[in-house]
Amino acid sequence: MVTLLPITPKFIVGWVAKRYVAGKDLQSAVAKMKKLGKKEGCCFTVDVLGEEISSLEEAAFFLAEYERVIDAIGAEGLDANISIKPTAFGLLIDEEVALSNVQQLLEKAAEHEMFVRLDMEDHRVTQSTIDVVLKMHERGLTNVGIVLQARLFRTIDDINAISETLGDAADIRLCKGIYLEGAEIAHTGYNDINTAFSDALKVMLANGSYCAIATHDKPVVADSLKQLQAMNMGPTLDDPREDARVTGADKGPGYEFQMLLGVRGELRRQLLKQGHRVRIYIPYGKRWYEYSMRRLRENPDIAWHITKSFLMPWSK
Repeated sequence: MVTLLPITPKFIVGWVAKRYVAGKDLQSAVAKMKKLGKKEGCCFTVDVLGEEISSLEEAAFFLAEYERVIDAIGAEGLDANISIKPTAFGLLIDEEVALSNVQQLLEKAAEHEMFVRLDMEDHRVTQSTIDVVLKMHERGLTNVGIVLQARLFRTIDDINAISETLGDAADIRLCKGIYLEGAEIAHTGYNDINTAFSDALKVMLANGSYCAIATHDKPVVADSLKQLQAMNMGPTLDDPREDARVTGADKGPGYEFQMLLGVRGELRRQLLKQGHRVRIYIPYGKRWYEYSMRRLRENPDIAWHITKSFLMPWSK
């Protein structure tokens, strides 16, 4: 599937993409969330498609669009928050402008008691993305958390540093990492990445961080459940960790699971049935084609999940 991408007609990519992209506009994303929320009882994080930009005018578009998302979530009473990519706000063009844009968005989100997640991109911006989160907390905006990629060698050090700085306000989404980084800075083998994920989650749990466990991998989910059980954490239990943050109405008891729209739906529904809080990543926007091509090119595992969803549609 990945090999054939360069010659694949756009309408076919769109046919594939509709499984895991809510649509081209905000209304489509709202409709998808309302439908899934009513049917499954899951919660959501919304992403406006697009990332690294070439002008600050584009950054202004993303700021305005995300403000519309916040208003829509509030107006519809949705159990949702937002995920943003710092490069879409100008991080690689003008860091001060990017910080100002992110601060403005966080302030608006705080008015709605809404959480904002800073997505993690490739290794060029790992430290600068972490720095943005820390600077926002310094400015009193604590409704923001980070994403860390388990495959990177530096991740456990980053978890410890963030936890030491933010204390019980540390809120981390742990994922394997969509960006296929080089062997000099990251694990590249399946088993090594899974082990790194497990080790990173163990540190997060021990540090009292709020743990957003983002994976579709059944062995990783199984290991995560074992770790939660060992910590006496679960869907019907209060977070027992003395150094854990106080959770709000939009949080689970110290943890939640997160999955992409349209991927491993059967696993998502199984976790929901067990009572776990499960958040679905809802991407939308006019840049669905670029998003789809990048995800399929950079991580063939995604192509496998999507292909499987066509062969076994009940799994989406």
